[in-house]
Amino acid sequence: MHAFDVLGDPVRRRILELLADGEQSSGAIATVIQAEFGISQPGVSQHLRVLRESGFATVRAEGTRRLYAVDSAPLREIDQWLERFRRFWSQHLDALATELARGKRERRT
Repeated sequence: MHAFDVLGDPVRRRILELLADGEQSSGAIATVIQAEFGISQPGVSQHLRVLRESGFATVRAEGTRRLYAVDSAPLREIDQWLERFRRFWSQHLDALATELARGKRERRT
């Protein structure tokens, strides 16, 4: 499955957001996803499986618990792909930073 196909799903993006904060148990992930998206625990498990099989997440067993974490390798590949498009927004972000700095200076005076 292509990286953008994996990330195209809002549930999987949300799971990755949760994992970006640190390792999470499958139960903790399921609790949040069930509350936010109204999907069943088996449905959450399917999304976790897709993330694991596509390389976006790793899992390790700790007793009866399964702990998931982000695997950054596919994210680096996406970052490399995006590199050719950065010129479209980098100048705008630089201009925004300049305007923010100008506004801070004007407020101080």
